[in-house]
Amino acid sequence: MNEQDLLLSKYDFDLPKELIATRPVAGRHHSKLLVYKVKSNEVIHDEFRNISNYIPKSSLLVVNQSKVFPCRLMGTKSTGGKCEIFILDIEKNAEGLREVLIKTTSKKRLEQEFFFEDGLVAKLKKIEEGQFFVEFNLDDLGSYLESHGKIPIPPYIRNGQSDEQDKSDYQTVFAKDTGSVAAPTAGLHFTEDVFADLRAKEIERAEVTLHVGLGTFAPVKTDNLKDHNMHTERYFVDVENLKKLKSHKSIFAVGTTSLRVLESCHDGSDFVIEPNVIKETNIFLHPGVEVKSISGLLTNFHLPKSTLLMLVSSLIGREKTLELYKTAIENEYRFFSYGDAMLILRDQ
Repeated sequence: MNEQDLLLSKYDFDLPKELIATRPVAGRHHSKLLVYKVKSNEVIHDEFRNISNYIPKSSLLVVNQSKVFPCRLMGTKSTGGKCEIFILDIEKNAEGLREVLIKTTSKKRLEQEFFFEDGLVAKLKKIEEGQFFVEFNLDDLGSYLESHGKIPIPPYIRNGQSDEQDKSDYQTVFAKDTGSVAAPTAGLHFTEDVFADLRAKEIERAEVTLHVGLGTFAPVKTDNLKDHNMHTERYFVDVENLKKLKSHKSIFAVGTTSLRVLESCHDGSDFVIEPNVIKETNIFLHPGVEVKSISGLLTNFHLPKSTLLMLVSSLIGREKTLELYKTAIENEYRFFSYGDAMLILRDQ
């Protein structure tokens, strides 16, 4: 690592607009797969359906089983003007409030009310360091969101306007625990056929949970990465899956959120988390931070200047990461949430 690896400006790159995927390919596992073998510096181009050819026998794949909830609500202010509330956490905090993003054309004020379909009202009760906390007039907000909320696809995909198809497209086949405002997108490529191929090679699957919030997708606003503070996100590992983690030496993280869980509970030699207890992490992986817990990472191609791009760089370096992204662009890989995948093999 050199000092330039800590500069936000050094994580920029030009991406042709046509390479931003707006829908997944037909048949998730037919997406492209760029395989990078670190020790041999070899690059292989393949399809995701063949991923079992590259993961060593008896390895463990770790997936994030968090489920995306329809957290975007379109409503009106008391004046009749439009508003949007983006709910960041399905659970209430200790004060009975929920953290949200609020999009309106006017300044937000305490006790301001926002109105939605079928009588739902959100009242702004707290503003703290640019964060907004509201109180809803409904206890069972989850059921309401399932029928009235919109799936939160990112703004660079169709201007963030989701539809019915996204309710299935923007969800992994192994999603279980509701709580994320963005999908763990590396997991979107998997199908039951792919998992069958992996089982045939005695490759097991472990499931952890990290509910994706602002920590994963909030932009870096500081010039130096050391000055960036990640938003806290909740994660969870149960007894059965902790046993799997402890019993495997070859571990592959499926996605950046799975890796953040693994690094948050690894002490350099073993996994030390207390199972069945909800924990919090604000871990920020970037060059200069050693990644200790994995033999490899499966990930999508990420936004310029994003913490996710910096996380990949913590594994293989900033210059190599940007070199591989240049190769992906030249070979017309599709980028971002609905795009193609990259597999990093550290021991090959």
